[in-house]
Amino acid sequence: MNNYVTEAINLKSYNLNDADKIMVMYSKENGLIKGVAKGIKKPKSKLGARMDLLVANSLQLLKGRSLDTIVQAQTVNNFRKTREDIDKLIYSSYISELVMNLGEGSESASQEIYELLYKALNRISEAQEKKDALIAVIKFQLKILLIMGFCVELDTCLCCREQVLDEEMYFSSKMGGILCKECNEHLGVKLKMHHKIRDFLQAMLQFDFDYVSDYDQKATDKVCQVCFDLLDEYIKTHTNKKTKSAKVLQELSV
Repeated sequence: MNNYVTEAINLKSYNLNDADKIMVMYSKENGLIKGVAKGIKKPKSKLGARMDLLVANSLQLLKGRSLDTIVQAQTVNNFRKTREDIDKLIYSSYISELVMNLGEGSESASQEIYELLYKALNRISEAQEKKDALIAVIKFQLKILLIMGFCVELDTCLCCREQVLDEEMYFSSKMGGILCKECNEHLGVKLKMHHKIRDFLQAMLQFDFDYVSDYDQKATDKVCQVCFDLLDEYIKTHTNKKTKSAKVLQELSV
């Protein structure tokens, strides 16, 4: 009765002792969970590569007083191609950090977040170009913000509440979205946003994750990088949490 089964993705690990590790995972049913992988450091461990980071497993765990114990693990997807490409690895690490930063107390939305994380990791792994992997990250950024209640306002001005069309607009991470030119004359926000960037972000937010739209196909590396940086700054502003992977990505994009 103390055993339970769940699907979970490995996000982080800690050394517990000479033989064991504590795994931090995001599960489909229970959100963020921790489990002890006993004997994982031993050469003949039955858990083996299943406990590598960024691996999705079907798990059987034994409930414990403070920490659960991983009894069995069957790999669902190891996102193999991610481990063959440094960009894919960093992008995948970035979204896993976002889940750890935002996922605490998210049990009510755990299935939605798990499926979003799984799709994003799989899309990054299978991406043919760097741009395709970055688009998956942008979609993840937008959609997890929506799930967690930090959605970016991209349709109407935050001040006058009028719809902003194909015209000059500004973006404020602090305020939470776009401002029209007239309202911004009194606010002085410096970051100008082209309507095509706004339209691209709207499409990434509104379309299903697996749908490849004209926006996906026509996007350039530069557009994707601008959107990623903008959303990363927005996330840092509204969560007060930074990701180590974002810093590495910024250094690589210079």
